Amino acid sequence: MKRNGKLLFIVVLLQSSFDGFTQDVGFSQFYDQPLLRNPALAGVFTGDVRVTAAFRNQWQSVTIPYRSYALNAEFKMPVLGDKNLTWGMQLIRDVAGTSQFSTTQILPAANLSLPLSSDRPAYLSFAVMGGLLQQRFDPTKLVLNDQFVSGSNGSLSVSPASRQVFDKTDVNYFDLSAGISYSSEFGNDIEYFAGGALFHLTKPGVGFYNGNVITRNRKLAINGGLSAPTSETDRFIMYADYFKQFATGFQPAGKGSFQYGFMFSHDLFVEGDVQKTITFGVLHRLQDAVIPVVKLQISKFIVGMSYDVNVSKLVTASAYRGGFELTISYRDLLNIHNSDLRQVDCWGPQFKN
Repeated sequence: MKRNGKLLFIVVLLQSSFDGFTQDVGFSQFYDQPLLRNPALAGVFTGDVRVTAAFRNQWQSVTIPYRSYALNAEFKMPVLGDKNLTWGMQLIRDVAGTSQFSTTQILPAANLSLPLSSDRPAYLSFAVMGGLLQQRFDPTKLVLNDQFVSGSNGSLSVSPASRQVFDKTDVNYFDLSAGISYSSEFGNDIEYFAGGALFHLTKPGVGFYNGNVITRNRKLAINGGLSAPTSETDRFIMYADYFKQFATGFQPAGKGSFQYGFMFSHDLFVEGDVQKTITFGVLHRLQDAVIPVVKLQISKFIVGMSYDVNVSKLVTASAYRGGFELTISYRDLLNIHNSDLRQVDCWGPQFKN
């Protein structure tokens, strides 16, 4: 049974090489990829500039691993008096499965934040994100139905080539998304945000056969987060995202997905610009994975590590093993735009003290 389960799992992964282009690339440490959550979360941090690199390696113990690379950059500047404009860029390279099905994304974004109060930090943000995507695969690495040879006395025999012909092995298209968010604070330095975004506004068509195009459904995202101090050196942090796809006329399509997490941040040392902070917690993708995570901040640099403990229906084959993820972030206050008068909200292990 264990061998059969593993074979079934590999078949599912092979199939997902083709089905996967209708899905979006995601990361377990999703709070470090704000543009993938909602383009209106760009710039919601303390400082002028933030750059985050991420690497994800999934299913290494089961089959050919899925590997994802991401680079997120944000630069914040004042415009029109007391308003803030954040320029963002999300770069992604994802390679999945036996067919080496790859996704490359170049998504620039702009987020305008409007102050709503002179008494406390309160900002309403509007954002748009649009760019180019390329998806491709290598058909020579696949074994298709017509390659299996019958009458082989129960053994698995495969012919060296398939008669299957693809019209093309790569597609390129433009994608557009938009979002809105509200961030503020109340009580004793309790910070929070809420937002929503709509991805794939243009519903781009993707397909490898002429006349057989699959439309990327619009995707609604609802985001939230909260950070509350529990002492002079500790903070409690919470994140949550809900995603749902919609077909024509906003008819629900497929199942929604929900991810959330709880984290605790502790300052080990803070003096001037020198800060050492450790953050640890647990994230959860509903019906998919439980994810322990730890992050270490040393002044302007933050390193985070997490591991997916698979708890989905594939657990028989995966034996609870999922994926390792590493993030490295750099955040700075450049002090070239009178930054102390600007938005200072942030969400993640780098909260203000």
